[in-house]
Amino acid sequence: MDVRAQISMVFHLDKCIGCHTCSIACKNLWTDRRGAEYMWWNNVETKPGTGYPTLYEDQARYRGGWRAGTDRPRLALGGRASLLARLFHNPRLPALDDYYEPWTYRYEDLLGAPPGDEQPVATPVSLVTGEEMEIEAGPNWDDDLGGSGTYALNDPCLAALTEEERARLLDFERLVFFYLPRICNHCLNPGCLGACPAGAIAKRGEDGIVLVNQEKCRGWRMCVSGCPYKKTYFNWSAGKAEKCILCYPRQETQQVPACMHSCVGRIRYLGVLLYDAGGIARAASLPAAELVEAQRALVLDPSAPDVVAAARASGVPEHVLDAAGRSPVYAWVKRFRLALPHHPEFRTLPMLFYVPPLLPVMATTTSGRYEVVGDELLGAADADRLPLRYLAALFTAGEVAPVAEVYRRLVAVRLHHRAASVGDVPAERAARALAEAGLTAAEAEEIYRLGALASFDERFVIPPFSREAAIAASGDVHDHQEEEGAGFLVPPRRGW
Repeated sequence: MDVRAQISMVFHLDKCIGCHTCSIACKNLWTDRRGAEYMWWNNVETKPGTGYPTLYEDQARYRGGWRAGTDRPRLALGGRASLLARLFHNPRLPALDDYYEPWTYRYEDLLGAPPGDEQPVATPVSLVTGEEMEIEAGPNWDDDLGGSGTYALNDPCLAALTEEERARLLDFERLVFFYLPRICNHCLNPGCLGACPAGAIAKRGEDGIVLVNQEKCRGWRMCVSGCPYKKTYFNWSAGKAEKCILCYPRQETQQVPACMHSCVGRIRYLGVLLYDAGGIARAASLPAAELVEAQRALVLDPSAPDVVAAARASGVPEHVLDAAGRSPVYAWVKRFRLALPHHPEFRTLPMLFYVPPLLPVMATTTSGRYEVVGDELLGAADADRLPLRYLAALFTAGEVAPVAEVYRRLVAVRLHHRAASVGDVPAERAARALAEAGLTAAEAEEIYRLGALASFDERFVIPPFSREAAIAASGDVHDHQEEEGAGFLVPPRRGW
């Protein structure tokens, strides 16, 4: 057993209000620089929708991630020889228009306008070319299903639905959407790392954070194509690749990443997972139906004596083992089995998990009142507006059973707590829901507390880092300037 530690995350989608505070915090801290204007290391998408960059989930177009092999997964982009042959022609690369052309405004047109009968306006100007432009897209252009016929209806995940289920999603009286915040998944089997011909991308041994070495990067952008989530970006000014670094300079001083610290809905959890690195190749090569359970199986119980012994033998420090025992991520992913990976069929084994949003209850207004369909308080899964097949396409490689299990548990917890606090649900109905979900009343209370009442220290459990080793490897981690980024004393330059 090759035990390693991974800083991992859980996002509880039932609590996300789509305020984009996380995105702004990340933008102000890390990508407010020339060449990084279009980058949003943290972005919040409306689902159903085409996402950012547009249609990034369509791997028939981009060929990101991995494909199943006989003994180990194979890079979907191709082998090393084919990558080298395509260094200067990469049709699988998203263009700037797939993101959006960043802009500012020429405010002097507004502030210095002479007196007149017409209201002056500030002209939009491209941050790339400096020329006047027409604004046609932005990082959250499809926010709240804006332009539904263009964005929501083109969501690749809708391909798994029937025509009736598609109609449910966009019928005016039944309209439903939810928010999906995304950052780099810091995968166990990163597609960006596998695709980089220069070997500039590495996964840190002490915490599993995936980083780009700006000194080694040659700007070939295969990492952008190799990442199926399109969370690696190209800095057009520096000629280097950049990506989310999970705020490791903050974590090394026991501070929470900026996006998580600023989250208004308190949807984010961060902690340590222990996993068996020896099982990665096998887990990523299994059939799609087995991927979710295989990834769960990689996560090890930090309280098991054999796991603790193997972790110590592998060099995992005691303070990391202690943090793993208190990890809220382990509770969501393994103990409660409520958090699921995003698109496990990409086979990168992402270490950012999501608790799906509770299905909105189907209702009608045919009698002049808003009436719930069916007799159940929270509705039946097959009558809800957000089809299970859509969520399965997002979180379980199309397998409905794992999503249905999650929803049985989510509904059971709500019925149990409603019976205890409001009293309008019979106790026997709540007990039956818990039994069907495989939960005890004590576990339901734990889930409720972790989801609704957890303190800051319970949601974020960060182990102390070996800062002296980090500084020796990457320079002064506090060095962050507008033109340099973070982690290096010498700014990156174009060329060799």
